[in-house]
Amino acid sequence: MTNRSLTYRTIRRPWTAAVPLLAGAALLTGCQGTGGWLADAPPSPAEAVRVHPDDGAHGVPADHRIEVRVPDGRLERVEVTRAGDTGSEPVPGRLTSDGRGWRSAGTPLALASRYTVEAVALDGQGRRTARHTTFTTYVPEHRIVGFFRPEHRSTVGTGMIVSFDFNRPVRDRAAVERAVTVTARPEVTVAPHWFGDRRLDFRPRAPWRPGTEVTMALRLRDVRAAPGVYGIQHKTVRFRIGRDRTSVVDATAHTLTVRSAGRPVATLPVTAGDQDNPTYNGRMVILERHPMTRMDGGTVGFGGEYDIPDVPHALRLTTSGTFLHGNYWASRNTFGAANTSHGCVGLRDEQGGSPDTPAGWFYRTSLIGDLVEVIHSPEVTVAPDNGLGGWNMPWRAWLRGSAAG
Repeated sequence: MTNRSLTYRTIRRPWTAAVPLLAGAALLTGCQGTGGWLADAPPSPAEAVRVHPDDGAHGVPADHRIEVRVPDGRLERVEVTRAGDTGSEPVPGRLTSDGRGWRSAGTPLALASRYTVEAVALDGQGRRTARHTTFTTYVPEHRIVGFFRPEHRSTVGTGMIVSFDFNRPVRDRAAVERAVTVTARPEVTVAPHWFGDRRLDFRPRAPWRPGTEVTMALRLRDVRAAPGVYGIQHKTVRFRIGRDRTSVVDATAHTLTVRSAGRPVATLPVTAGDQDNPTYNGRMVILERHPMTRMDGGTVGFGGEYDIPDVPHALRLTTSGTFLHGNYWASRNTFGAANTSHGCVGLRDEQGGSPDTPAGWFYRTSLIGDLVEVIHSPEVTVAPDNGLGGWNMPWRAWLRGSAAG
């Protein structure tokens, strides 16, 4: 089984703060190596950390509250984020006195919004488990919302692609496309491309120049997206392009070379996808950053081969499940010498995640939007709509994806 078949199983930031392209799911996809994992696996995430509303729920009413509970141990961290028509914001809440529960506080849930919950729990045996869920609230009938990335006022890498994920199919794509403009200073041509009837991306011909200021103008309010369906957003979003950094993973040499402004600044030993599950070739973009998450082979067709509740320093590269992450369970001599994962790229790390390991350094110095290119893998090139893989599409082909001409 290759990583093309892996399903999305990790926390997903809203498009305003990195909303994913796929819905549902509570676990990270599996990338554990053939070295094996402890047989004494922890309870399933749904048992270890219980979240309400349920993961993947749709049309949740505004009068619901968000609750997180653990039957054993205590909650170490709970972070909840809301993404809606106006942007992204944290959701306040409080831990219970015994540390085993968390409940949202303040106003009711907002309609036409997507909520993400990130929780880390410590059980009675001292094991950490990460649980990541998402749900959406009720969208008024006949209305359409475009969840977008990157978030307002963020600083992102030079590979960032502006991407919209619509909650309903867009039938009049030309009208919606004309209602969204993406401009840059210094000026550069930014072109749209549709992937199906729910996703609209924008990018320049080449990666952005560092320091570029980008403005997205959303003028979707009352725009007819489909028969009887109209937009509700009227917003201006601005973000900045940070320093120039690209990382190249050579799957044959088992190395990751980090380049800043074209100059190599570090070469790190890695383990990539094995012969049966090779890592995608091609240019990918860091979509999400997770200090800790979970990988469970049972959720992606690998049975009980592994269940790792505390994978550190996870950087998401594709929606299908490719990550660049810390690995503490493989022996040190694996890195730089062998490919042992189920499609991901692993850097040496310590349990709990150390800032002083190769994985910790890479995670700490990375931005959403940084480019990561994989070369010399036996796998095919990643598809342009798998994550922000649009840099793998020739410019002329990209231009043909516009509905407005």
